[in-house]
Amino acid sequence: MNDTQGGTSAMLPGSHQPGSLLLQPIWDLILSQEQWIRSPFYPVLFSFSVYVAFCVPYLMLDCLAPWVPVLKRCQIQQRTNTSLAMMAHCLAYTVYSHLVFIFPATVAYWYWRPVTLPTGAPQLHRLLLDVISCLLLFDFQSFIWHLVHHKIPWLYKNFHKMHHKYTSTFALATQYSGAWETLSLGIFAGVAPIVLGCHPMTEMVFFIVNIYLSVEDHSGYDLPWSSHKLVPFGLCGGPGHHDLHHQKFNYNYAPYFTHWDKLFNTLAKQPSK
Repeated sequence: MNDTQGGTSAMLPGSHQPGSLLLQPIWDLILSQEQWIRSPFYPVLFSFSVYVAFCVPYLMLDCLAPWVPVLKRCQIQQRTNTSLAMMAHCLAYTVYSHLVFIFPATVAYWYWRPVTLPTGAPQLHRLLLDVISCLLLFDFQSFIWHLVHHKIPWLYKNFHKMHHKYTSTFALATQYSGAWETLSLGIFAGVAPIVLGCHPMTEMVFFIVNIYLSVEDHSGYDLPWSSHKLVPFGLCGGPGHHDLHHQKFNYNYAPYFTHWDKLFNTLAKQPSK
């Protein structure tokens, strides 16, 4: 993370940007942990902790769904159940990939781009616009990456096929992918805020939202607050959009939004229950 948002690096200690007063107390709290944030261990622990925190509620639903009809009806593929063995297998692999692949990569990133934190929080409207911009850029990067890895058989077989082990997805299957895919998507997520010159707080919020949407996509549940029901005009695909990709393979390559699949004629819609 860096102080690349216009004007933040020149601010004097204790000064605030106009309009940032709403976010400043939160940012001050974050700054109180600056020594920890500047540690090379922080990125991987932040990523893993946020990921697991978002997975846990969905895993609880998986355990309850066979016995609670209303939850079963929210499942996209209602005939499937997620076993504890499947959860344990994916969790163990996630721990392994964070230790073996992600941690060395984040240490290299930390060495290349040391953390510097401005004293002022970003403006709220700027934070929101930048987070949306980061999501749109990441969505485009992921769409192209995903499309190419499905259209070229050698790439699919050697790099992406592992992620398609589960045609009925569940939360912990989100990061069940090989080193190349894990690191590629991680680079896309890391590059987006740099390219757009985001404030470090904006970068944190983007990472959190990005991880949540990714987990939601693989959760296997279409809940009343799912993203596609909150974002109007069918702009967001939601979990049904990505679940259908795991079923049909050759459709719905974009992770979050629908416009690229519409443009490339690769959009498929979940049939009504």
